[in-house]
Amino acid sequence: MKLFGTIYDKTMEWAKHRYAAFWLSFVSFIEAIFFPIPPDVMLIPMSMSKPHNATRYAIYTTLASVAGGIIGYFIGLYAFDWVKGLIESWGMQANFDKAQRWFETWGVAVVFLAGFSPIPFKVFTICAGVMQMAFFPFAITATISRFARFILVAKLSAWGGEKYADKIRRSIELIGWGTVALAVVAYVIYQFMK
Repeated sequence: MKLFGTIYDKTMEWAKHRYAAFWLSFVSFIEAIFFPIPPDVMLIPMSMSKPHNATRYAIYTTLASVAGGIIGYFIGLYAFDWVKGLIESWGMQANFDKAQRWFETWGVAVVFLAGFSPIPFKVFTICAGVMQMAFFPFAITATISRFARFILVAKLSAWGGEKYADKIRRSIELIGWGTVALAVVAYVIYQFMK
C-alpha cells in the first residue's frame, strides 16, 4: 500500500506554496498549546525545497512556538482545572504527571530538554504554568532550546536540499512503514512496562 509517497509529494508541494511560511508559523504556534503534529513536518520539506530560506524558517518556527508556549504557560497558570479534562482525554495524564515530577527535580532545565527534544512541548508549557515556574526563565530557556532545535533541523534539511529529497522520495514507503512499526513496538513495550 503506497501511502507515504502521496503524503510526501503533497508535503513537498505545500512547502513551496506562497503561504507556507504562514502555515509553518501557525502550526508551530498551536503545537505548543494543543496540536499533536510537530512543526518539523513542515520545516524539513520547506528547508529542503528552499535551502536559502532555512534560517528564516527556523526563526519563524521558534518565535511562533515560543509564543504558543507562553499561551500554554498561562493556561497552566490560570486555567488548569479546565485543561485537566483535555489532558486526560488526550491520554497524556501519565506524561503530564511525569513532567511535573521532572519539574520538581530539575526545574528550568526540563524546559530546555522539552524544547530541544521531540517530547511534546505542550505538556511542558502547561506544566510550567501549573508549577508556577518563574516566567522569564521559562521564556528565555524555551526560546534558546526551540531555536537550537529548529535551526539544527532546518540547516540539516537545507544541507541535504533537493538532491536528498529525491533519495528520500525513493525510500519513503520503507521509511514511513518502518516508523509506524517502531511506534507500535514502542507503544507495546511502554504498555508492558507500566
